[in-house]
Amino acid sequence: MTRVRRGYTARRRRTKIRLFASTFRGAHSRLTRTTTQQKMRALVSSHRDRGKQKRDFRRLWIARINAVIRENKVFYSYSRFIHNLYKRQLLLNRKILAQIAISNKNCLYMISNKIFKEIIK
Repeated sequence: MTRVRRGYTARRRRTKIRLFASTFRGAHSRLTRTTTQQKMRALVSSHRDRGKQKRDFRRLWIARINAVIRENKVFYSYSRFIHNLYKRQLLLNRKILAQIAISNKNCLYMISNKIFKEIIK
């Protein structure tokens, strides 16, 4: 019986994995078995941390808005401020509010004063 020459499918698969893991250190970029394990681990981590990143940024924005609002003393808490924003139908998301709070505090003060005046009426 003649010798069967293997196809290139396995080699293509391995080179694809090697290209993915080419920046890993040590055996994680050289040995096929550890490379595949590291690839799976990297993909799991990236999937998990995409959600974590969204949570972390939301926490950061909330902390920034809260700090500026407490400094202003118009509303004494972040939750009251957001509640009144929604009541007045001023739909600004937390990212934009945090950018306003950092770059232009006066603008945030104007927004909060406008809401405060409408509540008093």
